[in-house]
Formats: sequence, C-alpha cells, structure tokens
Amino acid sequence: MAVREILKMGDPRLLRVAQAVTAFDTPELHALIADLKDTMAAAQGAGLAAPQMGVDLSVVVFGFGRSQRYPDAPAVPETVLINPVITPLPNEAGELQEEAGWEGCLSVPGLRGVVHRHARIRYTGFDPMGQPIDRIAEGFHARVVQHECDHLFGKLYPMRVRDFRLFGYTSVLFPGLGADSDD
Repeated sequence: MAVREILKMGDPRLLRVAQAVTAFDTPELHALIADLKDTMAAAQGAGLAAPQMGVDLSVVVFGFGRSQRYPDAPAVPETVLINPVITPLPNEAGELQEEAGWEGCLSVPGLRGVVHRHARIRYTGFDPMGQPIDRIAEGFHARVVQHECDHLFGKLYPMRVRDFRLFGYTSVLFPGLGADSDD
C-alpha cells in the first residue's frame, strides 16, 4: 500500500496507550497492516507497531528470515499480532529469567542500548481475520515481541535501559556496522 512516516522519540503520540481493535477483517485494518509491512520493509526493521505510524490501535507486525540490522539473529516468524497479551514463562528450573541484549528502534534512529527482557514468553492475540494466535517464544523472538508490544503502552526501549554506559550511538558502539543504523 504505502510507506509511511515513522514517528521519532520526542513525539508525544509515541507515549499514548493504543486502543484495542474491535473489528477484524475490515478494509481499514488490512490497509493499516499493509502500510505497517511496507514501512517496516522499507526501513529494514525487525518489527513495527501501529503507534509508530501515529495510529492508536493495538497492532504490531514483526518477523524476518534474515535481518541486516541483526545479522546474527535467528529467523523470527513473520507475524501480524493484534491485541496482544504477553505472559512471562519460567525456565526449566521454574524461575522467571531475564536476558540482557542490545536493542535499537526505528523511532530512536542511530542509537542502541542494552535492555533486559523476559527470556521466555507466551504471547496471545489475534490475526487480521480475528483468529487466535497463541505462541511460545524465547531468545531473540521473545525480545522482538516484547519490544514491539511495548510501543502499544507508550514505552520506548530507552525507558528500559538500566545502565546508560550501555547506551549510545550505533556508529560509536559498533563502528563496523555502518553509519547510525537503527532497529
């Protein structure tokens, strides 16, 4: 459909809480999803949330076979997730575990930071037709889902950075990656 502008950190629309989608399989919803996919692809992102395009609806898209921005990351299934709910899951020892990892964001271009996320999650929600989605994810897949869903609650990853020594410009932190690449 169309590549749209991605809002940048500082825009107050990124801090709003998204509204639940109440009507599935509509032309408007399909158009939004097409724009999200086109915009994410054009920006070479790992995911994108509707609020990043200024749309206050609880819709995220994510996934890739191979990512230029995260070349060592395993594939993440291409997914449209509507009205998501994330539940942290314990590891084999029965404990909730967090993993620290580098993140970037299309709304925070040129910067990266280390963020702690749940290592294993269950995410539920709906596809564009209103059919339920129920998956278990871990590692990078879980990180991407949590990052995108944060946007639905007005959170940007810098709000989760615990140690600002591990936050900065991509070109300074990772000189071999290229000029200020983002999520």
